[in-house]
Amino acid sequence: MRREEKLSTRAQVLLWTAQRASAAVLAVCVVAHLITVIYAVRNGLSAAEILGRTRGNAAWAAFYALFVLAVAVHAPIGLRNFLSETFNWRGSGLNIAVTAIALTLAMWGFRAVYAVFA
Repeated sequence: MRREEKLSTRAQVLLWTAQRASAAVLAVCVVAHLITVIYAVRNGLSAAEILGRTRGNAAWAAFYALFVLAVAVHAPIGLRNFLSETFNWRGSGLNIAVTAIALTLAMWGFRAVYAVFA
């Protein structure tokens, strides 16, 4: 049986830092997003009116691209920790799986940003 290698201390620190930094970005993005949604609902904006305001707006596109990037970093790291601690899954199989999830989240998210803002 092959022995699975543990992450180096440096890699663990980098993942911990990325998780905390992406959480801070997510906190700001979620609050801004919720404020925007509440504003739109209270003012009775339709989907067409919202898209009319967002299409071609580089600032909103950049904001939501940052939101997507934070999710694509944060969620897979948390999932990696959960799978590692709960199922004792370690090694390259786990790393490949969470990297695939991160790339999938990023792809779907950036596709949505493009669809709404292009």
